[in-house]
Amino acid sequence: MLRLEDATRRAFLRASTLSCLVAASASGLLTLRPARAQPGVRNPQFVPDLEVQLRAREDHVQILHGEPTRVWRYDGKVLKGDPGGLGFLSNGYLPVLRVQRGQKVRIDLVNELPEPTIIHWHGLYVPAAMDGHPRNAIATGQHYVYEFEVLNRAGTYWFHAHPDGRTGAQIYFGQAGLLIVADDEEAALGLPSGAYDVPLVIQDRVLDGQNQFTYLPDSDGGMMGRGMMGGGGMMAQGMMSGGGMMGRGMMGGDGMGQMMARMVGFLGDRILVNGKPDFVLPVATRAYRLRLLNASNTRIYKLGWSDRSPLAIIGTDGGLLERPATRPYVTLSPAERADIWVDFSQRSIGTELTLQSLAFDGEMAMGGMMGNASLPNGASFPVLKVRVEQRINTKAELPKRLASLPVALPRDAINARAPKVFNITMGMMVWGINGRSFDMGNVTKTETVRRNSAELWEFRNEKSMMLMAHSMHVHGLQFRVLGRTVLPDFVSAHRTVAAGLVDDGWKDTVLLMPGERIRLLLRFEHYAGMFLYHCHMLEHEDTGLMRNYLIET
Repeated sequence: MLRLEDATRRAFLRASTLSCLVAASASGLLTLRPARAQPGVRNPQFVPDLEVQLRAREDHVQILHGEPTRVWRYDGKVLKGDPGGLGFLSNGYLPVLRVQRGQKVRIDLVNELPEPTIIHWHGLYVPAAMDGHPRNAIATGQHYVYEFEVLNRAGTYWFHAHPDGRTGAQIYFGQAGLLIVADDEEAALGLPSGAYDVPLVIQDRVLDGQNQFTYLPDSDGGMMGRGMMGGGGMMAQGMMSGGGMMGRGMMGGDGMGQMMARMVGFLGDRILVNGKPDFVLPVATRAYRLRLLNASNTRIYKLGWSDRSPLAIIGTDGGLLERPATRPYVTLSPAERADIWVDFSQRSIGTELTLQSLAFDGEMAMGGMMGNASLPNGASFPVLKVRVEQRINTKAELPKRLASLPVALPRDAINARAPKVFNITMGMMVWGINGRSFDMGNVTKTETVRRNSAELWEFRNEKSMMLMAHSMHVHGLQFRVLGRTVLPDFVSAHRTVAAGLVDDGWKDTVLLMPGERIRLLLRFEHYAGMFLYHCHMLEHEDTGLMRNYLIET
């Protein structure tokens, strides 16, 4: 298992491989292409309302009793604007950016890590150069200046590292934070705010006897080691048919067990909420808004109350739903969010309630394998505890109507009669989409769309040699889920999570179970340029399950 101190020591060696990469053209001829664009610089005509400096750096935080845990975290300060625009959760490990719709934001990323990094603003409408494409990754000591206007409606978004082949490791060691957008429409509803609006970031981790995070061995998880026989890395990923299915992961030199853990995904055995284990949320007898983010690398959560109280879900990835959705539990795959309304006014002082991850068919979700886990996907376990500690005589009613959303009409798509199909595929232990794994500069005709158009896309999880769950994310937009179909052999497993799926409203990430097809309506209305779509189970992404798509004017 890889500890952060090992990653730090080896990262200097990786950085030397980033000067160029090999990529294949459509003709199959190899060409050299720069590994990244010039770092973002300040635009003197851009006048920000909020300006923040974020430093990606190593630190030590108190997670368990005893030795502090070494992490790679975001630290920072507000340079201009509301000082409350940047805060930190619990032990100071996880940042929270708070912005208003319509604000102009400048963020200066300073890379103090020993390897390249870049930030992706997950769920936000931003220009392509601001989206965190791995080709824009900056080296140690460099800056990347993000400048954008907040176009999104109010909601729970997040940000995280997004370098090629190292997203899983960098997020695992701490490169992630929340981004909360507010607007006048949401404020008018009078939803719980301030101390009663609680972000809850859920992660799973493995800590060793010295309280250090441990992750996958480095031999084919780092910048040098994704290629065949542990030696191909960046220079091997584009070979074999234009970034096809053989360039990223064969026999990393660390044994079949760890290779399979990379293919299946990495699972921790200790649950952290806001960076803390055994998390207890003290509450008063009133209504709360709980903002749930699944920031785990691979784990799926099936979240429900220990007393079987139903959940009132008021928002998902792209903000408030039209009306509250009542569910017995909520199913969250990696990167998905759910905002829930909870009213503790009828609870007695001293009452304790546990938010659990309930049992489901995790073996099917993991392709019949358990990977590295001593706490398997689909196991039942506590996530956090709520303790009622204060009596407040405040009453609040959940609004029956929360927002107005446009009707999702399939006929609006320019390809309404012929949806684009994106099959999840795998060959030679490498993930891909339609037989192609990630290639830094490659995009196909199918992956090219027109700005100001709408399309139907269909993700299919039926043809891979190793069927397992995936968490599909599309950069640069929010989409609508039109429907799901499941093959007969997979219906039983699907039913163990189906009641917790919330497909209402705007989404940017969606759980795709084995044997399932999901049809989406996407509108490409904001910015032209090169964006990404990929699986947000991060080991899947890092081993090829990511592709570019191009929005043309």
